[in-house]
Amino acid sequence: MDELIKATARDLVARLARGDVTPGDLLDALERRIDAVDGAVNAVVTRAFDQARAEARHWMPTTDRRRQPGRLHGLPVAIKDLTATAGIRTTYGSPVFADHVPEVSDAVVAQLQNRGGIVYAKTNTPEFGAGAQTFNEVFGTTRNPWHTDYTPGGSSGGSAVALATGCAWLAQGSDLGGSLRIPAAFTGVVGLRPTPGRVPRGPSTAAFSTLDVDGPMARNVADLGLMLDAMAGLYPGDPLSREAVPGAFEAAATSPMRPRRVAVSVDLGIVPVAAAVRDAFARAVDRLAAEGVEIVALDADFSAAESSFKALRAGLMATIHEELLTRHRARLKPDLVWNIEHGLGLTAAVLGRGERDRAAMTHGLLRTLADVDLVLTPTVLTPPFPHVIRSLDEIEGHRFETYVSWLALTFAITLTGTPALSLPAGMMPVTPQGADAPVSLPFGLQVIGRPADEAGLLARAAWMESVFTPRHLVPIDPR
Repeated sequence: MDELIKATARDLVARLARGDVTPGDLLDALERRIDAVDGAVNAVVTRAFDQARAEARHWMPTTDRRRQPGRLHGLPVAIKDLTATAGIRTTYGSPVFADHVPEVSDAVVAQLQNRGGIVYAKTNTPEFGAGAQTFNEVFGTTRNPWHTDYTPGGSSGGSAVALATGCAWLAQGSDLGGSLRIPAAFTGVVGLRPTPGRVPRGPSTAAFSTLDVDGPMARNVADLGLMLDAMAGLYPGDPLSREAVPGAFEAAATSPMRPRRVAVSVDLGIVPVAAAVRDAFARAVDRLAAEGVEIVALDADFSAAESSFKALRAGLMATIHEELLTRHRARLKPDLVWNIEHGLGLTAAVLGRGERDRAAMTHGLLRTLADVDLVLTPTVLTPPFPHVIRSLDEIEGHRFETYVSWLALTFAITLTGTPALSLPAGMMPVTPQGADAPVSLPFGLQVIGRPADEAGLLARAAWMESVFTPRHLVPIDPR
């Protein structure tokens, strides 16, 4: 594997700033790597190396102090195909937009470019990000590089796999019900769902939604802090965006802090959890206890999480996609049609109940976070499963009501607005059908911080990363 591909994003930014490497060198390395491995995993669905090389000329080393080099100094970044990029094909995973090339970039892309990021690729996503399995009719299915018969999850599955295989150093993802955290967990990378407003979005027809956010994905916590610094901050087109202190998140992510006290729950009291996940979670919690972290049981009521999330999510889908349904119903996947129609049929009473339940769950979690540093759960209730399964409909004898029900551990936290990341915390044995022996697949730990305290969350996650993964396991070759 190319030495540049194995380097960290922070190391490469430092080398770019010194002039030891150029953005062109990094683009060449990425193009070679994608050629070598992406055919096995289908993560990078649109390449934009010509545009990237043209942009790279603006980020060559200079002695001109009047030029602001940006946080990333010309580091290439990958963008999820759900996010508009001016001049680069953006399909949203939908046949309706198979040839769409936007004229204007989404706010998060513009922010990254203004801070020295060079967009070179779009990564795969399910149609309009609906579902936590990455496949669509435009580009097909993305596969998990740890075992290519398995799913990487979704909807930011392409970004996660690009990171895990060395086809990206930093990638953008988005998260509504777990779309960023779940693929991070399934592929052994790190993904952060930030506080709503931390990373600018839009322009959007749902400009005041706090359910869906953009966030950073990386191979380690320090790189995640760098990416969050490059994404975060006030943006004129997003009324929820907020100021950020330059460099604060990278500084926190490189200053590990042991959590004093954490609250834990393997299931939030609301869903069955696979035995392999229960075992991996118990090992992770025991490891933290052995390092002197006080462990207490989470005391919070999330029993209304699924009904609240389903209602509020459906309402958001109707807000965003009603016109799409009217014009292109026959070309949309059935899950998406169901979601939009469900939202259009909601009553004010159902939406009101969903908001009241959301508030009650949030206040309960905040009371806990006032007394502990973090809350920990598994990121996903199941290990990765075969990619031919559209969505998980059963586990441990329990059948799920809808195609999003198995995302409960992440969507319950979405409702609270607290920042949460998925951190690699060991491996789980999974036996493929027809195999004689199990294979090891990544286990992700969901780490939940206090409101608007991404810095504290990153610092504590950095310490836990040193406990769970003394050596980094990615990037890997698909297997």
